[in-house]
Amino acid sequence: MKDLTPDTFRAAMRAIVGNCAILTVGQGDEANGLVVTSAVSLSAEPPMVLVCINRSSSAHPLLTRYPFFGLSSLGAAQQAVAERFSGRTGAQGPARYDGAEWETAVTGARLLNGAAAAFDCEVEDMIDKATHTIVVGHVRATRITAGVGALTYWHGGYRPVQD
Repeated sequence: MKDLTPDTFRAAMRAIVGNCAILTVGQGDEANGLVVTSAVSLSAEPPMVLVCINRSSSAHPLLTRYPFFGLSSLGAAQQAVAERFSGRTGAQGPARYDGAEWETAVTGARLLNGAAAAFDCEVEDMIDKATHTIVVGHVRATRITAGVGALTYWHGGYRPVQD
């Protein structure tokens, strides 16, 4: 067993397959978002999700100004969207939304059309721990798109999974 360091911890975490989802927040010129691999169900009654967001991300401060967000779980063919929202293409802020179709949900959050699953959420709670904030979202609406598979992240790369 290796000594535990930040690098060995990150290497071990990369061995865990993560679902790729886009968290969208803000509106107009303040629209932003990021890729998350840490979105999970918290409760079915009431419906809640939990997402972990690095506090240094450009989207993080918007969660206090806009207490609602969209969470779109990506389909297998939506890697280009993940790359824009991860910052790999250099796109920032509202430019991250270019090249994809979006719908405005009940809360005002944007959800990606064609996403495997999408969740319209209000911020229920935000808990700061170490470098991240745990965001609890109360789900107000959902949408499912059948037959699109899923996009995962494993060992530093995107991996499509087909139905």
